[in-house]
Amino acid sequence: MDKSKQITVTSPLLPPLDEFIPYLQDIWSRKWLTNNGYYHQQLEDALCNYLKVPYISLFTNGTLPLMAALQALRITGEVITTPYSFVATTHSLWWNGIKPVFVDIDPDTCNIDPDKIEAAITPRTTAIMPVHVYGKPCNIEKIQEIADKYGLKVIYDAAHAFGVEMNGISILNAGDMATLSFHATKVFNTIEGGALICHDEKMKQRIDYLKNFGFAGETTVVAPGINGKMDEVRAAYGLLNLKYVDKAIEARRQIAMQYRKELKNTAGISFMEDMPGVRHNYSYFPIFVNAEQYGMTRDELYFKMKEQNVLGRRYFYPLISTFSTYRSLDSAAPCNLVNSHWAADSVICLPIYDSLSIDDVNRVIKLIVEK
Repeated sequence: MDKSKQITVTSPLLPPLDEFIPYLQDIWSRKWLTNNGYYHQQLEDALCNYLKVPYISLFTNGTLPLMAALQALRITGEVITTPYSFVATTHSLWWNGIKPVFVDIDPDTCNIDPDKIEAAITPRTTAIMPVHVYGKPCNIEKIQEIADKYGLKVIYDAAHAFGVEMNGISILNAGDMATLSFHATKVFNTIEGGALICHDEKMKQRIDYLKNFGFAGETTVVAPGINGKMDEVRAAYGLLNLKYVDKAIEARRQIAMQYRKELKNTAGISFMEDMPGVRHNYSYFPIFVNAEQYGMTRDELYFKMKEQNVLGRRYFYPLISTFSTYRSLDSAAPCNLVNSHWAADSVICLPIYDSLSIDDVNRVIKLIVEK
């Protein structure tokens, strides 16, 4: 076991280079590099089939779909969301001139607690933006009941939830829209990229206008759009990567099972189990450190691992609500976000990716178990 070798928290799923070269050669021969080209269309079709969704629009990264969804649904005022996420979730609201209203999480799932949403609704509330944290599905039924009761839209940040299903149905079909990230760190990647899922052809057309400057024709602009298009090289890369993603997810599942097996009896270390009826993608493996029981704080363990060339990640830490842009909001008060602070202060995401060897997995486990 080579202790000098660095183990990173993640590593990208890379398709075989020799298989990618013919795609590049074809792109070179077509001389069409962007703007709804051949591979762009192929990838949208392939992802609709794989993800079991009706309409999908590709973007150049995972943040722009969030911003476009808010524009497409004409969201204004206030949006209820979670502080336990990557900053892009809340930034997309801020960039659209929308006030984020933070609601605490359920400590068992780290997702927004639906029992606390209604208390945060005001006359200015127009939508809810939950996050499927670590790819664990939110309580989509209860969130939709609340949204229907108050006439609110629901946009799911599903950046972590590629391929996740409940009882055979994609969770990307929940709500009014859902967004994906295809960043290099994700289960499925296009190097950089993202997507927006919607339910009807008219909305798909509106989204496609918005991501291409609002152009509806050579001389017609129908909306103040942006440039969010995915290029042909990354679309082709994604099309090829899609052939390998199921194998990668299975490799991640095996790693998750090994972590659970070996860490289950370690006092002060807890982790999430699979949810009944859910097809998980094992995008992350978070553990939560109880310092009193474990005998070491989360940060002490984190830095111990780092000293031994094992790079975990305190994901998500710090909370979005503690950043200077947002901490003055009433909803950002720590007393309102007790569970969120607990998660942010106790979490370490352990290394998990398809190419991680069993020896390296056991090296990570040994560092945690042998204090």
